[in-house]
Amino acid sequence: MTLALVQINPVIGDFPGNCGKIVAWAERAAGRGCRLAIFPEMVVCGYPPQDLLERGDFLDSHDRAVEELLRRLPQDMAVMFGCLERRLGGKGRPLYNTAAVALGGQIVYRARKRLLPSYDVFDETRYFEPGEVSAPFRIDGLSLGVTVCEDVWSEEVPRYQVDPVAELVTAAAEQRVAIDAIVNISASPFQRHKEGTRKAIFGRICRGHGLPFLYCNQVGAQDSLLFDGRSLAMNDRGELIAQARGFVEEMIVVDPLTWRGDLNEAENLGDEEAVYRALVMGVGDYIRKCGFSSAILGLSGGIDSALTAAVAVDALGPDKVLGVALPSPYNSPDSLEDARQLAENLGCRFLVLPIGGLMEGFNDVLAESFAGLGEDLTEQNLQARIRGNLLMALSNKFGGLLLTTGNKSEMAVGYCTLYGDMCGGLAVIADVPKVLVYRLAAYVNRSGQRIPQRIIDKAPSAELKPGQKDQDDLPPYEILDQVLELYLEEGLGLADIVARGFDEAMARDILRRIRHNEYKRKQAPLGLKVTSKAFGYGRRYPNVQNFRQ
Repeated sequence: MTLALVQINPVIGDFPGNCGKIVAWAERAAGRGCRLAIFPEMVVCGYPPQDLLERGDFLDSHDRAVEELLRRLPQDMAVMFGCLERRLGGKGRPLYNTAAVALGGQIVYRARKRLLPSYDVFDETRYFEPGEVSAPFRIDGLSLGVTVCEDVWSEEVPRYQVDPVAELVTAAAEQRVAIDAIVNISASPFQRHKEGTRKAIFGRICRGHGLPFLYCNQVGAQDSLLFDGRSLAMNDRGELIAQARGFVEEMIVVDPLTWRGDLNEAENLGDEEAVYRALVMGVGDYIRKCGFSSAILGLSGGIDSALTAAVAVDALGPDKVLGVALPSPYNSPDSLEDARQLAENLGCRFLVLPIGGLMEGFNDVLAESFAGLGEDLTEQNLQARIRGNLLMALSNKFGGLLLTTGNKSEMAVGYCTLYGDMCGGLAVIADVPKVLVYRLAAYVNRSGQRIPQRIIDKAPSAELKPGQKDQDDLPPYEILDQVLELYLEEGLGLADIVARGFDEAMARDILRRIRHNEYKRKQAPLGLKVTSKAFGYGRRYPNVQNFRQ
């Protein structure tokens, strides 16, 4: 007997498309002689459906899709898949998050998710009731303890007071039922360094219970969330014996007699490669799933827009990307030349729209209102907003999705212009700190100079006034990014940050800027999440608040 772990890329609410993929991959698994095919959590409807779960018509469509799926699946093979299950009667939430097994046109087994995360991007207690300890699933003499995603994270998340895996094993032992392996179907989002944490947790489960472990994870992008797949199997010593590649649909086959399987991606990816592949998948999926076919972005000649352009080209192909230079009188000739060279290196389309005349027009209209007042940030922001208007016009006329190019460091401290460079439909690198931007640019150039070296070497500048440099107004990015990580991702306060050796006045000013610019981020386009705490989805801070440290 062999079994398959199948990571597919669903679209939320696309029941025919999702079920079609399940059937096609199940047939492929049957073709390789597998007796069981395992699919990810909530794969029928896609994860996370959020408040679609409160719609009766959504639930009805889901139930009809499951009925049709049971008719279409191979009848002589078991298929485990994640789905919704309605709770009948009693108080509590109306749904279970369930792992179901289909065989012979019927659901023959169910295991309901017990730990429902309600932190960061997760909000499952809003919709689901926790399940109880389930009996193992048995097939061809193999006994599998089945868990759903968070059920295996009790050790890592301190808020949980139960260990579903331990309780499952204990309950089986009390009933004199041997468990041969633990199965976990999952929709676990990608973030930096998470793969190592996963493998450490899974390895401890294997060694602690003396059992192999089978993990099947969703792949693909859903709004901000990026699912990396990387489904895997470990033996009872916690040694990796099978693993799927990251960020692509794939099936791996495991033999539970020998505990060997397909090892398509044996090691953890490097940080830069994992983040870059996640961003490429995120851009491609978001654009295609939203019905677009191309992308537009401004090319300033700086490193942020260069990295964003490289991601877009790798996600869509060069013919589907339009880079637009919008030079002002403050832009150096080198910036336009660098933008042009970048477009040539990447092979994408390129357009130049100078904004000097439009700047003069705005100044003329505002001259009487601004009489007697010197130039300040107002005039700088006007340049960004002129560019935003032109880019949105191109997006409207040609139907390409406008990508914004601001990084996480800028977003954190408000070094961006509302209705200007923040205009767009997707913020590609909004969760990528500036220092990581440079590392990703080096990764892009690993086999040749796609991003011109001068773009990487030049000092960052918005070029909105003569001689402007980012570091005239901000701490060095190497320092800024460390403070941001301590505050945003590790949750440290001012005193703890200062205790780490950072200047108090500088740290206080950074925290002030973060607080002051919350209103901007609330109006920013959706960004792709690659760190443990991204702005937007999962970070819930009020605009109006008076907490000071």
